[in-house]
Amino acid sequence: MQALDAAVDAPLLLLHCVSGYPTPPEDCNLRTIPHLAQAFGVDAGLSDHTHGAAVPVAAAALGAVVIEKHFTLSRADGGVDSAFSLEPAEFKAMGDSVRTAWAALGRVHYGVKPSEAGGRGYRRSLYVTADVAAGEALTAASVRSIRPGFGMEPKHLPAVLGRRAARALRRGEPLHWDMLAPEEE
Repeated sequence: MQALDAAVDAPLLLLHCVSGYPTPPEDCNLRTIPHLAQAFGVDAGLSDHTHGAAVPVAAAALGAVVIEKHFTLSRADGGVDSAFSLEPAEFKAMGDSVRTAWAALGRVHYGVKPSEAGGRGYRRSLYVTADVAAGEALTAASVRSIRPGFGMEPKHLPAVLGRRAARALRRGEPLHWDMLAPEEE
């Protein structure tokens, strides 16, 4: 904490680093990255000494804002760090993958995403699975969550069970609110 106190007026970034040369992935403990950020109230990243790009990508997926990775023009040239350094094409691929992982973090969101709009038919939804007479109550035997997704969302099943049909319902029809009689008070 003394180092943080000394740097209080400067922008600060903490890098999680395991100084194995190379570091085996199982020694990385990348969950330390978000913990550093939360514990010290600063951005956190990774100083990486592993082979390849998988660990930096995982770090980005955990919120690392900076990745430090060794670079070489050619591992064949040798050098202390060359065994785990990335060559130019590998480094570019790592950067692309890290940016993709970062973009995939997005935000907390449970609704339908724009990319899902065209595939709603592939989702489950509520369907009438047995003929139901007008005025008859819907049951677990007469309504089920199946594909395709042209009926009501499955989350509405508890609210639908016990409701009465506004008209005769045929087996195979996607279920919609207007097919249900108003609730009795």
